[in-house]
Amino acid sequence: MVRARSGKTVLRRRKRLRKLTKGFRLGRHNLVKQAKITLLRAGVYAFRDRRVRKRLFRRLWITRVNAGARALGVRYSELIAGLNQANIELDRKSLSEVAIHDPETFKKIVELATAKK
Repeated sequence: MVRARSGKTVLRRRKRLRKLTKGFRLGRHNLVKQAKITLLRAGVYAFRDRRVRKRLFRRLWITRVNAGARALGVRYSELIAGLNQANIELDRKSLSEVAIHDPETFKKIVELATAKK
């Protein structure tokens, strides 16, 4: 008996594959074999880059906090050490938001951190 290659199941699977590879360039979105391979690779990148994004945002927050602290004459490491000694538990994300949007509050936080040194 000949293997069926154009039945409902196969067509449904290909349709789902094409939907998932929408926006891919050239044959990567409509040639089945190429689309499968590209989709696998895309999944690998997506998995990896979900973790990389967290690292990049942390770097961004640290840079922003450092810029805000340096404007007030304090180094980033001194600020974080002072916050730890003062038992002020602010994460880097919220610190960077305060540094950008509310400089007066950030200045008070820096003063608290430097007073504990």
